[in-house]
Amino acid sequence: MLDLNLLKNFIAVARAGSISVAAAQAGRTQSALSMQMQRLADQVGQDLLQRTGAGVRLTAAGERMLAHAEQLIARHDDILADIGGGTPKGNVSLGCPEDYSIAFLPELLKGFCAIYSKVELRMVCAPTSELRPLLQRRQIDMALVSKSDPDHVSVLRKEDFVWVAATPDAGVSTNDIVTLALSAPSTLDHRAACDAMELNNRRYRIAFASNSLAGLIAIARSGHAISVLTRTAVPPDLHVVTRGLPTLPTIGIALEVADAHPSLTVELLGNHIRAVLPDLR
Repeated sequence: MLDLNLLKNFIAVARAGSISVAAAQAGRTQSALSMQMQRLADQVGQDLLQRTGAGVRLTAAGERMLAHAEQLIARHDDILADIGGGTPKGNVSLGCPEDYSIAFLPELLKGFCAIYSKVELRMVCAPTSELRPLLQRRQIDMALVSKSDPDHVSVLRKEDFVWVAATPDAGVSTNDIVTLALSAPSTLDHRAACDAMELNNRRYRIAFASNSLAGLIAIARSGHAISVLTRTAVPPDLHVVTRGLPTLPTIGIALEVADAHPSLTVELLGNHIRAVLPDLR
């Protein structure tokens, strides 16, 4: 008989890509978790994990085992919730870009955790370009992602990109080379800023590029550069610059789920986000 605890820990290792990381998350020692993974491999008669320089990756048998394990654990949680008639239990991992986590997550999660106090949440903050591979590998259950098309059918909320700076008149002079602090080149805000500058023949240079929202805000506060944020994420001490700079596009925020047949707890969080996110202020 397969041990459900082994399966849960196997899912954690597969999602983390590292036995040490999964052990820290589960509050176990690395050696104990390694022994559990070997025990599971012995039970099924197949190697499930292959060690790499950066951690572990799934073998072909491990990929198949992960799909089965996720279905079994999800079904297990559904049965307990249905038969027990109490508060649903389970684990949900949610990814989102850092600016969304600051702007929306406190209100989103406060309401959800108050209702479903026994559901364990795990958060992953990363740009959309990094979240989608995690969804594809089922290393996270769901993610709030940015879409360049704000009118896409999956969009739950629209957000404007805005220029932010330490003073409201930064960038007003059309003769100056505009100094920018932007996220990494693969992000929508980076591409939107560069495209807007080039379309309007504005000269610019990128003095700081990082996916750290705190770093971008710090550079903007210093007055050294102008940055780009979603309007909701602009701190009260920074100014939205509207004069002298080209208009930036509006983007959409959508919720994407890794599994077409999610567990009850994943479905509950997804339904909560869909209901609450559009009206958050």
